[in-house]
Amino acid sequence: MPSSPGAAALVCSGVTVTAPSGSGELTLLRDLDVSVSERRAVVVGLNGSGKSTFLRLFNGLVRPSAGTVTVHGTDVARDVRAARRRVGFVFTDPLSQLVMPTPVEDVELSLRGAGVPRGRRRGAALEVLERVGIAHRAEHSIYDLSGGERQLAAFAAVLAVEPDVLVLDEPTTLLDLRNRGRLMELLEGLPQQLLISTHDLGLAATAPRVLVLHGGELVADGPPRQVVTAYQGWCEHGFPQEVRP
Repeated sequence: MPSSPGAAALVCSGVTVTAPSGSGELTLLRDLDVSVSERRAVVVGLNGSGKSTFLRLFNGLVRPSAGTVTVHGTDVARDVRAARRRVGFVFTDPLSQLVMPTPVEDVELSLRGAGVPRGRRRGAALEVLERVGIAHRAEHSIYDLSGGERQLAAFAAVLAVEPDVLVLDEPTTLLDLRNRGRLMELLEGLPQQLLISTHDLGLAATAPRVLVLHGGELVADGPPRQVVTAYQGWCEHGFPQEVRP
């Protein structure tokens, strides 16, 4: 079972991320100092603000150009395998994550990687697909599923192995209202620590902590009432000079 998140379970210390560009070098994240111990935290920001880059630091999909990233005390750069055992990552585009012909086979593949005996995999896979509401689509082709059903299948494949931390990159983007409600209810009952990026301010408002990224910098961090209200104003009227990178 997942362990309870402790103090500073997810930590970025002095993290900068750069990438080559036609004009030289592009800074994706700049001098980021963040410690997350809350059971749920949500990251918001405009497209290109650095949300996905930030999330991918915690399972080693992105490596910092400077600074350190730790997950429950493990330096991700030094032991990326240990970090990935703790952190389950769900991408915005499920087709970049689903590799098997059907949802049940994809979940079974995750269970195989986690060392679950072959005779238990089918039952365990069907159980987790039932939890996310798509057991009736378990043996359908991935390409016959709706975008939202694919998203839930990808989520099921990660949830099945019970990581300590779930990192979800815009998990409601492809979901209709019914499946969004189902996912919200499921997330509320999970024991894992959750780090979520989203444009869904309704989802952001349910978290005890909201972080705002803008131009690769952390420009707001706090409880949802103040932070979401401020962010909505900035989106409508422009970011003030003091929070511009």
